[in-house]
Parts: sequence; structure tokens; C-alpha cells
Amino acid sequence: MQDLKNKIEAVLFMTGRAMATEEIANFCNIGSVGAIQEALNALIQDYTQRPSGLEIFFDDGKYRLNIKREYNSLSTRLVSNCELDTPTQATLALIAYKQPALQSDIIKMRGNTAYDHIHALKEMEFITTEKSGRTRKLKLASKFFEYFDVVEETLKQKMTEVAERQSKLTEEPKKLEPDSQANPEIQETEKAVEEVKEIKIAPKKRNKLLPEQVVLEIQKTSPEVLKKLNSDDFGTTA
Repeated sequence: MQDLKNKIEAVLFMTGRAMATEEIANFCNIGSVGAIQEALNALIQDYTQRPSGLEIFFDDGKYRLNIKREYNSLSTRLVSNCELDTPTQATLALIAYKQPALQSDIIKMRGNTAYDHIHALKEMEFITTEKSGRTRKLKLASKFFEYFDVVEETLKQKMTEVAERQSKLTEEPKKLEPDSQANPEIQETEKAVEEVKEIKIAPKKRNKLLPEQVVLEIQKTSPEVLKKLNSDDFGTTA
């Protein structure tokens, strides 16, 4: 039992993400999901009884090794600059603005490169996706509000203000110059994206990652995403 608990603990630590029992069993090369569940329960109990800065968090059928909430302020000091380039930040802002957003709508407004942005944002657990007809529905994940310096109520208030402005645009007749191709509604949406970015697309702390922390981040990142990154994306110190 202890050996299995150690394996589970190592898997949760190395992946750094939420995992279902079946996936943990696969990583541990254990055929019995029941045995994994029993060891998980024992490991959770161990963490509640021992002095530790970590805990195993269970949500939506998945387990994750997390820093305890009382130490969140410490963890933010170890977070680097937002690991998102400007285009990906804009896509995230648009998802936040429209959430729940349809992936097809985001692609129409941001172009086909937004597929890569959405994939990266999902890998980083800033958003969740679920099937919705022939497309997918995109929502902000809890990690978004933990990582970025904004509360959900503030975001909702800003979204309400923007929606009201867009509603007025729809009701008012278009006043465009004959040779103008500008669309006021699109311009208003773009303005909203920038305003949303002003609120939240900035990490709580902007410290650089230490080299050993970069190694941990690389271990948590999928091969597909790593292929698209270069050394500058990890914000390492000189």
C-alpha cells in the first residue's frame, strides 16, 4: 500500500494537473482502479494528518496535488510573467468576455491560429472545453481567477457594461462614411477585449522563474505545446 501511495504521489506531483482515477491507474501501471482509489483515500488522509504545505484536492471527479490555500500568497511569488504571448492573451480575453463562448465564434473573430491558443490555454488549465453540437463550449476555469488578479464579480460587471454598449450600437443606425469598411460592433468588441485585458490579463506577481522552476514547468507541459515554445517563453533569468 505504501509503495502504491508513493507512486500516486509522484504521478500527481510530476503531472501537475487534475487526473481521473483511471488515468492515475494507467500511469502507475495498475489494472485495479479500486486499488488506486483505496490508496488515494489513504494518501488524502495522510496529508490531512501530517504538517504539510500541500493537499490533494478533489473536484469534478479528478484529483490534483495542490498548495494549501493558506499558502497561495507564497506560491504567487514563484509564478513568472504570464506564459502567454500577446495573441494568446487576446484570445483569452475574448473567451472571458463572451463566456461561455463557442469555439467557432472565437475562431471567426481571432482566425485559425486561435486553435493553437485554445489548445495552450486548456493545457495550462485557464479554460475548460466541452462538446456543444459541432463545436465546443469554452469557459474560464477556476485556475484563471487564482492566477490572474481579478475576482469573478468584477469581470461580470465589466461584461455587463460592454454588453449594454453593444446593445446600443445595434439599436442605433450605422453612421459610416461611404468608403469605410469599419464595423462598429466589431470595433466595440475589440475595445472590450482590450478593456478586459486591462482588468485581468496580468498575473498576480511578475517574478521570473528560477532555472529549477523552469524545469518543473517543462515537466508539466505537453510535448505538443513545448514544440511551439522557445526559451523566451519561460521568462528565465539571465
